[in-house]
Amino acid sequence: MGMDWLWWKHGVIYQIYPRSFYDSNGDGVGDIAGIIEKLAYLSDLGIDGIWLSPINTSPMFDFGYDISDYRGIDPVFGTQRDFDTFIEAAHRRGIRVILDLVMNHTSHLHPWFVESRSSRDNPKRDWYIWRDGRKGRYPNNWMAAFGGRAWEWDEKTQQYYLHSFLKEQPDVNWRNPELKKAMFAEIRFWLDRGVDGFRLDVVNQFVKDDRFRNNPFSLGPYPRPYDLQRHVFDRDRPELHDILKEFRSLLDSYDERMSVGEVNAGVPGDSALAAGYLGSGDELHLSFDFSFVFQSWSARGFLRRIAEWDALIPVNSWPCVVLNNHDQPRSRSRFGGGTDAPARAKLAAAMLLTLRGTPFLYYGEEIGMSNGNIPRKEIQDPVGKRYWPFHPGRDPERTPMQWSAEPNAGFSSGKPWLRVNGDYRGVNVELQSGDGGSVLEFYRKLIALRRSCPALNRGSWESAGDAKNDVLCYTRTHEREKMFVALNFSASPRRIRPALGGAWRVALSTHKSVAIEYPTLDMGLAPYEATVLERVS
Repeated sequence: MGMDWLWWKHGVIYQIYPRSFYDSNGDGVGDIAGIIEKLAYLSDLGIDGIWLSPINTSPMFDFGYDISDYRGIDPVFGTQRDFDTFIEAAHRRGIRVILDLVMNHTSHLHPWFVESRSSRDNPKRDWYIWRDGRKGRYPNNWMAAFGGRAWEWDEKTQQYYLHSFLKEQPDVNWRNPELKKAMFAEIRFWLDRGVDGFRLDVVNQFVKDDRFRNNPFSLGPYPRPYDLQRHVFDRDRPELHDILKEFRSLLDSYDERMSVGEVNAGVPGDSALAAGYLGSGDELHLSFDFSFVFQSWSARGFLRRIAEWDALIPVNSWPCVVLNNHDQPRSRSRFGGGTDAPARAKLAAAMLLTLRGTPFLYYGEEIGMSNGNIPRKEIQDPVGKRYWPFHPGRDPERTPMQWSAEPNAGFSSGKPWLRVNGDYRGVNVELQSGDGGSVLEFYRKLIALRRSCPALNRGSWESAGDAKNDVLCYTRTHEREKMFVALNFSASPRRIRPALGGAWRVALSTHKSVAIEYPTLDMGLAPYEATVLERVS
């Protein structure tokens, strides 16, 4: 690519949930060696970076989001040598590596916390958030996202500590300069090992109100007590921006390193909040806007979300686009469609990969994987265990990757840690590879087109219609290159007549032949058709 090609800005990032990707040793759990074995597949798909959900040493109360050693690799995933081999192998293929950085909290077994809770006068006491109760009750009304109060009583030292999630995940105190210095040293350790970037877990929760005021009541979107508060004092504190600027300076002192933040919003898809952590190009490199994840199947709905997100991005920053991750039901299941589900999956892919911003794919999205059906007795996720049947937990979107129609979907020769989806014989990589009509091959073509086309990987975005007829239309423009994208969200044929001059040629389509030319854009669209055209005059 040209000198101005930035992998995290113009490329495509692929998220791997390591436990579920590929098991190389038959113990039923995916591992680093398994990812190495599948690098050829990922390279062929055309991705530019891999984001790994946590692989650090952990007691696994929250499957790695409770870290007990930031510099260690958990033995379930492999060794330090495996990781070094993986970095080298990925880099040889031009694939960058992003680690999950969980810095709002540690495991309760992390040596820092073990010291912190050992006595009130321990030097690391203030590395975590300890408070006295108020009149024999909790320090305030803050709730934990995974259930119950956010405060846990410590009998030995007769104080409460704060945990925004599980009690096994105590929150660190980012207001303490020694804690911040130690965290930055952990980050530097991985940068020096050759890691290319970080995804920051719940980044907007790092700093809490220094007066520990009660959160106000709110009518929430879910039945959890946590959602019956407006979280104005336990997250999104103004002091966080200075920390992120320091973090950005550290990353910028290395070549082509990046960050992407998970901004945990109080309402589904708060785009303005997510954009606020980009600063003026001096905080996060990218920030996840989850409004797409919470948007139902609607051309007009997506148009509103896209236009809002595009307008909110600061001039010196760049958007990213995501439809799936390890915490939310898969888009194939959310968007439904019954027998039309594969067609909807292709349409969603065309949208994701032709919008302005860095696309993030979640493993299995490229073959149209759906949510698994996990019986209650097999639930692994602590959220599912606590909230079933109101919330099935996050296991359904974390089921093993479907590689083939072999037993266990070709994921493992042993019993998988989580039950494989029942549809794996009809939805898998082996079956779809080489099948020109498959979801997988459409992804491959889309990614290749995006890479070859500056208008798609860096151009401006502009709406080309109001989507009232269920068709989402927009243009992407870079210098003299102009692309037009038409996405028919309807199960019925539609006709479009956008006010765009010039002649056009089909670059990629679910229904039209490539290279067909149109003197104008007055054209019919088949049900669920996705077509990308290039202006030729």
